[in-house]
Amino acid sequence: MEDLLQRIESNPQVMAGKPVIRGTRITVDYILNLLAQGLTVEDILAEYPGLEPEDIRACLLFASKCLASTDFMPLKKAA
Repeated sequence: MEDLLQRIESNPQVMAGKPVIRGTRITVDYILNLLAQGLTVEDILAEYPGLEPEDIRACLLFASKCLASTDFMPLKKAA
């Protein structure tokens, strides 16, 4: 599973250093937003034929690792 993370790279010269899918200018946060909007992996792959299913999984794993290693402020509870 850690091999998936090799699909994500960050370069200050590409997208201001935001994490991107290796060899592209497609940012991890863009892929996450597409998924949050309800697009499926198949939808994303159809729109970006150069991507592979593992690239999408790599974005999810990268986000998961980032969240696991970050301290968060408590969220306000709904009334």
